[in-house]
Amino acid sequence: MSVELNHTIIHARDNRESAEFFAGLLGLEITAEWGPFIAVDLSNGVTLDFATIPAESITPQHYAFLVSEEEFDAAYAQITKRGIEHYADPQRQHPDVINHNDGGRGVYFMDPAGHFMELITVPYGGRPS
Repeated sequence: MSVELNHTIIHARDNRESAEFFAGLLGLEITAEWGPFIAVDLSNGVTLDFATIPAESITPQHYAFLVSEEEFDAAYAQITKRGIEHYADPQRQHPDVINHNDGGRGVYFMDPAGHFMELITVPYGGRPS
């Protein structure tokens, strides 16, 4: 059996707010709700399960998503339309721009719970040969 990531739990101040933020930004849908979780499915079968916990208990994490050029364009249009603070770099030194690393594009921004989100169109190291 090969090992695959099936799901991860993302802590949020408000699970619905965070799930809707993420799903709306990337044109995805909330696919399930059970117990404390609201799930958003990704195209590779992984689910992001958003769970509400006390804000003081949230430790900011980094989540990077590989998206197509078209998905990047649509998401970036939403980022700018919504006035979401964004950066070309994880150190947040280059605001309001994207990067062009490894032959693709990328952008960093925060979700409502304070997690560091990243969208890239090419994996680090460049396109596979």
